[in-house]
Amino acid sequence: MQDNALYYGDCLDWMREWSDETVDLVYLDPPFNSNADYNIIFGAENGTPAQVRGFNDTWKWDTAAAERVREIESAVAHPLHDVTVALRALLGESGMLAYLTYMGLRLLEMRRLLKPSGSIYLHCDPTASHYLKTLMDAIFGYANFRNEIIWSYRRWSIRSFRGFQRMHDCILYYMKHPDDAVFNVEYEPASESYLRRFGGKSNRKDPENPTRVIPVDEPTRGMPRRDVWNDISIIAGNSRERVGYPTQKPLALLERIITASSNPGDLVLDPFCGCGTAIVAANNLDRRWAGVDISATAIDIIQDRRLKPLGIEADAFGMPQGLADARKLAAERALDFEAWAVTRIAGLAPNERKVGDRGIDGRGMLLNQPDNHESKLVLAQVKGGASFSLSQFRDFLHVVERENAAAGVFITTDPVTSSAARAEASQQGEITVGASRYPRMQLWSIADLFEGRTPHLPALADPYTGRPVQAQLM
Repeated sequence: MQDNALYYGDCLDWMREWSDETVDLVYLDPPFNSNADYNIIFGAENGTPAQVRGFNDTWKWDTAAAERVREIESAVAHPLHDVTVALRALLGESGMLAYLTYMGLRLLEMRRLLKPSGSIYLHCDPTASHYLKTLMDAIFGYANFRNEIIWSYRRWSIRSFRGFQRMHDCILYYMKHPDDAVFNVEYEPASESYLRRFGGKSNRKDPENPTRVIPVDEPTRGMPRRDVWNDISIIAGNSRERVGYPTQKPLALLERIITASSNPGDLVLDPFCGCGTAIVAANNLDRRWAGVDISATAIDIIQDRRLKPLGIEADAFGMPQGLADARKLAAERALDFEAWAVTRIAGLAPNERKVGDRGIDGRGMLLNQPDNHESKLVLAQVKGGASFSLSQFRDFLHVVERENAAAGVFITTDPVTSSAARAEASQQGEITVGASRYPRMQLWSIADLFEGRTPHLPALADPYTGRPVQAQLM
């Protein structure tokens, strides 16, 4: 593991490559299993709003989950064996069991990576916090549980809900070895009643140590920080802090956690780093950091919107750095390649459905309405195979017509040399925006990307904020 670096891919794969006891603090804000999809609406499919995949935290019982549970239950010495058997008896073959076993394998690696002085904070919500605590007890030891921190906040909600509105998250805090763990006590501001009682006296006694006299110019502190945090607000929609990423957490929240359980120079790992709030907080507090995310979009956001404004050029391991890397990704992880390729065009986002996507791998919206087309929708399809198929390209032309899209981009690994394909692309005509003309259908390749050539498109809206996109990605 390198300091101050990002890693693209499944955190389980990356963590298995790293050495024991190298991390001082782990913070993770993984998918919550809350049956909520955080997506942005673009266009329509047969009259039904279609979505791009911004963030998905819905888990289902499928063949991968069944095989994972079977392997754990068959291995009687597996650290997760007993807890998995118990959870299966309670939950059955369910999405929750799929989620918990997925998390369990990754939490085991996090424990291995933690130093004896290390701590872990798992951010979750009440739909799964009680099951995750059982899982954490099994992995870290119930005696090493420190707190269930309640982050309480307010937000406007018009959702119909039979019961009290859910306005808090849970953060499960464990130390690897409590006798060795770092913990820096933070004090709450003194209450008004405390200040009225003790403030303004020239030689007042410290209520925690009656033999000590506090000089009058020493700030009066309150009690040690409690485990209910209601002084940190969620990020408002118009906040300058917001980068448009679903589930973004406030910087102040992460700075409090990192300050409490690490020291300057320590290494902070966020294995589900999302838009990088923990990374920015660690950097602000002079900690080393490493972040992992399975979303290429998340890695892009961290590099371009979080770190570059701070003057930081972070390495991103696992992201293709050349055509050979892209071919390797396409061969080994075709669906990840599709998502990465789509997001190389700033303003496009991966389609929600990875399988059965009806010929659509990515979507975007033009910033301005074309003069000669009623739609602002832009579609993309990715083909990572070694050879070009004219029939596949023609199928995509039909998809663009079916969706009444303003423009389409057919993305391949290598440049398309078929004269028939180029002729058919040209026959789709142009769209005009103001005084500029753009091809309605374009053939573009990853080879073009690495040679600095970009699709000729009008300005696109950022799929997560609606504002103009920044720049072409690499």
